[in-house]
Parts: sequence; structure tokens; C-alpha cells
Amino acid sequence: MRLDKYLKVSRLIKRRTVANEACDNGRVLLNGKAARASAEVKPGDVIEISFGNRSTRAEVLRVQETIHKEDAGEMFRYL
Repeated sequence: MRLDKYLKVSRLIKRRTVANEACDNGRVLLNGKAARASAEVKPGDVIEISFGNRSTRAEVLRVQETIHKEDAGEMFRYL
């Protein structure tokens, strides 16, 4: 699954366009490297998102195209 879509589906970022812009500006790291929005996400990957002075790290547990809002938290775990 594409990184920008994963960020939206997992609710780490609420909108796909915002996820796309964050990737374009180098604010999203995938396994320690700056990632493009088209990068493939697999279980076990570590995503780090920087917005302002706040940084969030999460490990990908599951990749699923669609998921209910209540279950989105099961797709990743915060580190």
C-alpha cells in the first residue's frame, strides 16, 4: 500500500492530501529515510512523522485497504 494512503487509512494523518504534502516536504521518514508518498508500506516498517516541534513514531502492524474508524488503531503501535 502507498505510504500516503496508509497514513490516511490508519488515521495517523486525517487527509490524504495532507499526508502527500508531508511526504513531499520531507516530514515523513520510513525506516529512518525520507520517504515519498508512493513508497510501499509493509508490516514491521517504522514511520516517523514530524509536524512543527512534535514528532510521532509508529510501527506498522497491519496493512489493510479499508478499515472501520474504531479499528484503525490496530494497524500500528506507537513507539
